[in-house]
Amino acid sequence: MDVLSDAIGTMRVGRPSLSLEAAHSSWEKEVQTFQGARFYAGTTGRIRVTTPDEAVITVQPGDAVLLPHGTAHTLVNATDGTAQFLSGAYRLERARPHPLFQDLADLVSLPAGPDRYPGLQASIDLLLSELGEHMHGRDLVLPALLEVLLVHLVRACLIERAGLQATGWCAALGDEVIARSLRAVHERPADPWTVESLGAQAGLSRAAFARRFTALVGQPPHTYLTWWRLTLAAHLLQTTDVPLLTVAQRSGYGSVYAFANAFKREYGTSAGRYRQQHRSDHLHEKSTTTS
Repeated sequence: MDVLSDAIGTMRVGRPSLSLEAAHSSWEKEVQTFQGARFYAGTTGRIRVTTPDEAVITVQPGDAVLLPHGTAHTLVNATDGTAQFLSGAYRLERARPHPLFQDLADLVSLPAGPDRYPGLQASIDLLLSELGEHMHGRDLVLPALLEVLLVHLVRACLIERAGLQATGWCAALGDEVIARSLRAVHERPADPWTVESLGAQAGLSRAAFARRFTALVGQPPHTYLTWWRLTLAAHLLQTTDVPLLTVAQRSGYGSVYAFANAFKREYGTSAGRYRQQHRSDHLHEKSTTTS
């Protein structure tokens, strides 16, 4: 899979939630910290979103905002009449967040505009259509559209941030040389990668690649490779019943012994015990709808 798909896939838990809300005159709402991400998209009127650090965004029809870290905030009707907006939430596993998400600001404005984020606007339009028409199959379509919308929201955030950051994940994904090596790691995590072979994927010498990767991503190539492999292993332990040998092989370890040692160093517990502790939690999250 690609980097963004993997980052979202390993963090998403539970079912997303969605509602179409109406805010009347003088309406105000305090929203508490949430273990995930929230978004709002304006349909009529205007609402104002304010975080504790006094970041303020006014959402107009067609605009969207994303709070990728579930930061507490206040919503206020900023129009004389009734404002209507989409409100949605995604549960995200915060115990081991992908650093791509950590690079995103607490509150990201995604304003509407001609040909600006067409995929995002199309996803919002489809959600509004499904909410309004009560067609057969709606209970399957809405969660699927919400998952698509999350990808478009994060894509748009990365575009917004790319021009503001000289380093970090937004810059790394925009750097074709480093992005090529990241894609290779995520598409083939079990390959016997070395810093030299990853540098060859990027078309750089070992030393030049290591310097460039570390400067953009914030950690050396081998450190990120190990982190990702063990994150992938933990996800497999939580979500599948495949044997430990299969988990080891899929995450790039040649033996269960080598994998078990690496996993215990990283997580402080054995892979088998981790599976016992987290498998039931994952099954419970799958059946839970967020609010």
